[in-house]
Amino acid sequence: MEPDRWEAEQRRGMTIDLGFAWMTLPSGEEIAFVDVPGHERFITNMLAGAGPAPGVLFVVAADEGWMPQSAEHLAAVDALAVRHGLLVVTPYYSKPPQSGLHAHFTAVADATGLSVMVYDIPGRAGIPIATDTLVRLAEHDRIVAVKDAKGDLYEGSWVMARAGLAFYSGDDALNLAWLAHGGSGMVSVVSHVASAGYAELVRAVDAGDLATAVAVHRRLLPAVRGVMTRTQGAITSKAALQLLGVLVHRTMRLPLVAATDDEVALLRADLELAGIS
Repeated sequence: MEPDRWEAEQRRGMTIDLGFAWMTLPSGEEIAFVDVPGHERFITNMLAGAGPAPGVLFVVAADEGWMPQSAEHLAAVDALAVRHGLLVVTPYYSKPPQSGLHAHFTAVADATGLSVMVYDIPGRAGIPIATDTLVRLAEHDRIVAVKDAKGDLYEGSWVMARAGLAFYSGDDALNLAWLAHGGSGMVSVVSHVASAGYAELVRAVDAGDLATAVAVHRRLLPAVRGVMTRTQGAITSKAALQLLGVLVHRTMRLPLVAATDDEVALLRADLELAGIS
């Protein structure tokens, strides 16, 4: 479903007018998306689309990063009283020092009244967020949580002990481990197709039922393997959602490419082993 309807939009790769897309959730509930332009020349179109929206998915282009206009757009969202949080990733490629990371996340938090979850993913950003930096960031009133894809249980335990940030697993293979160390939950890729299972896992940990938590964790291991280990996770997530009938295709935007038929066959087998079909 392509929200950029105009030939000029598709040719230039830039949204001009409002675009629309929708999907039906497994529950049967339908949700709609409004794609709004970000260029200052089309600010009235942006406000027309964002104004009635109960939530905003704020996109920062990976080839440009956080720009001055990003703060302006965020201020506009704030002025429209859209009260949902932000997930802010470590800046890519530039490998700033820890002081730069602190300044970056603080600038985003200062630009909005929204709550901020810091995303620590050194495998993609090229640099981790140090424990001391997270402790300093926790002093900001609006920086309230961290999504961890670093996988360092020892340092993560120190973050939870020292910073008071809500700590979320960003690595599905470690969901149980992080919950057992005191994590608040997970921001999960595999939950696109296993949300009920991971909700059961959280309930079991909250109830102190380790045996059930371990059983659920092991039951979902094939799904983690299928979605996360053979190719890029977004590719297999979309293929999995197509297998479940949630999406009609598994087409990706470059540089990502759609899962091959062989990859889909292995994915289907893993999902079935996890009881997901």
